[in-house]
Amino acid sequence: MVRGDLQRLAPTGEPDWLTLGQAAKYLGVAQSTIRKWSDQGRVPAFYTPGGHRRYKRADLDAFLERSGPSGATSGGGPVVLIVDDDERLREYVRVNLEMEGYFVREAGNAEEGLRVLDESTPDLVLLDVMMPEVDGWEMLRRVQERHGVGSIPVIMFSGKVDEQAASEAASRGAQGFIGKPFNPQQLIDQTKQLLPT
Repeated sequence: MVRGDLQRLAPTGEPDWLTLGQAAKYLGVAQSTIRKWSDQGRVPAFYTPGGHRRYKRADLDAFLERSGPSGATSGGGPVVLIVDDDERLREYVRVNLEMEGYFVREAGNAEEGLRVLDESTPDLVLLDVMMPEVDGWEMLRRVQERHGVGSIPVIMFSGKVDEQAASEAASRGAQGFIGKPFNPQQLIDQTKQLLPT
């Protein structure tokens, strides 16, 4: 392969070859996850003379077709959707859960979370109560309306902590509640208890 091949554009105008970061974004996973998949042979990678990974778009498309919309293969880990407007928290939880064998999808608000749910049903939803526009309670109601109460386990978390919040979460059909500020490890631990890999 000559250097020019890396710059060749696909019919869509997008490059045929993607960097690690571009490939991770294309698949909707963390860079550490796609690295692990490459090491396991699940996603083919080309290594440049400098040791950098490059991914062919066609290989990524083939991987998605084999894996389904969530990217999790039948032998892969459970799929967790985290819905929170705090990007740093989502990233921390995602990276830690992926290292434990989970496949994580992210949404920055309730509307985005509902779109992800329509694409593929996760095994568990981690849902922030306090979000702009549509809050977590309303998203929980819509999830239950579309999929049925209890069909998708939900762990709620919130910065507004009182005794009533935890009982309200349970009465509304959530499987767990964690108050913020909290150690995100609590969310990871509760995920592992409710949904073992």
